[in-house]
Amino acid sequence: MTTAGLIVMLCSVGTVVSLFGWCVWKVLGTPDEAGKIHSLEFETPDAKRPE
Repeated sequence: MTTAGLIVMLCSVGTVVSLFGWCVWKVLGTPDEAGKIHSLEFETPDAKRPE
């Protein structure tokens, strides 16, 4: 492998690992996200019951 290929590969792998780490940190590090969920049910307009 050439030096340029090694640099590109290391940059690519480093970017993916960094993005994965940031996503895991955001998911596990944000407190009380369950309180911000307004509804757990997904209801489309055609599934609404007539009143």
